[in-house]
Amino acid sequence: MVKSSSLIVAAVLFLAAASVASASRPSVYIVTDYGARADPKTDSTSALSDAWRKACSDPRPSVVYVPHGRFHVRNLGFEGPCRSKDILVRIDGTLVAPSDYSVIGNAKNWILFHDVDGVRISGGILDGQGTGLWSCKLDGRKDCPTGAMNSKNVEIDGLTSINSQKFHIGVTGCQNVNLRDITVAASGTSPNTDGIHIEKSTFVSVLNSTISTGDDCISMGPGARNVWIERVACGPGHGISIGSLGWKLQEPGVQNVTVKRVHFTETTNGLRIKTWARRSLGFVRNVLFQHVVFDGVKNPILIDQNYCPGGRNCPRQASGIKVSDIRYKSIGGTSQSKVAVRFECSKSNPCAGITMHDVKLTYVGGGRGEEATATCANARGTSSGFVMPVVRYS
Repeated sequence: MVKSSSLIVAAVLFLAAASVASASRPSVYIVTDYGARADPKTDSTSALSDAWRKACSDPRPSVVYVPHGRFHVRNLGFEGPCRSKDILVRIDGTLVAPSDYSVIGNAKNWILFHDVDGVRISGGILDGQGTGLWSCKLDGRKDCPTGAMNSKNVEIDGLTSINSQKFHIGVTGCQNVNLRDITVAASGTSPNTDGIHIEKSTFVSVLNSTISTGDDCISMGPGARNVWIERVACGPGHGISIGSLGWKLQEPGVQNVTVKRVHFTETTNGLRIKTWARRSLGFVRNVLFQHVVFDGVKNPILIDQNYCPGGRNCPRQASGIKVSDIRYKSIGGTSQSKVAVRFECSKSNPCAGITMHDVKLTYVGGGRGEEATATCANARGTSSGFVMPVVRYS
């Protein structure tokens, strides 16, 4: 069961239904009974909130049910703690954000589950209608609001999130979170639309998911620990990233991360660790990347400790983030860039314990006989098995 300061949801649907049924006959709260209507003129926010409050105050197992149809809602907060630790939120329809991005404005979240324990979400579509805000940002306007994330602190199974204004799914301050069979879809040019963002959380898994977006498919921020990512398809997007880290001096580290059986298709990055070039007491350690395939990826393997997007107002110091025990095993595919492996580590805290085993990357942009290369600065490590390109650690 999930626990957290801001908690959570999901399990495989038939398991969720079985657990509800096994305890006692559940209370069912259908949002249309509280005034929700599947039409663009009806604001169903209050109806969903009322149904949730009823379920949350019920000591029995409960189901909040959203039937088929498109239900338009503004910011939604599903607050706990609840009397029951067995609540299923079953979505067969679509929850739609306002098309006018100013309605949500600078709110950090569109749909938020907070301080709940033992809640599960299954199915459904979240439509963030973020295209208007994306255009505002891409036009360089200064009056664009920050936008909202689709979900925060939730455990999800079988959910589809499309066109979020900002991050699609955020997991913050949680433990024991399982995200399974997630679909994320947004334009490859949509700004700041990370598929799944994880920080200050432990024991988080992302399994059997497909993510297409304009930013990181999955990003891990400060305090992400014991994260397991497996069987994920990423692209378009910016890859799977640890970071950015090191903006603050006092910052929790990232550790015990496993990324396995991931397929990247034409992403700007593949497996990336990125830290700001400034003082910090943070770290990245004990990370395994294994059984990964790249298909036309621009930067397949990258550690960038001089991260500064846009190249403006860069700190230009030495990154304080200590990167160690990073393992790359059984990795292959094609790179759009000649430099397929790039380790740019901190001068004051060189990367340590990098290992590469059976890594084969091919450059697809060059002429006949032109092979992929690797660059390495301030990185200590070893290679074994067949490794191409050759990495000369420094």
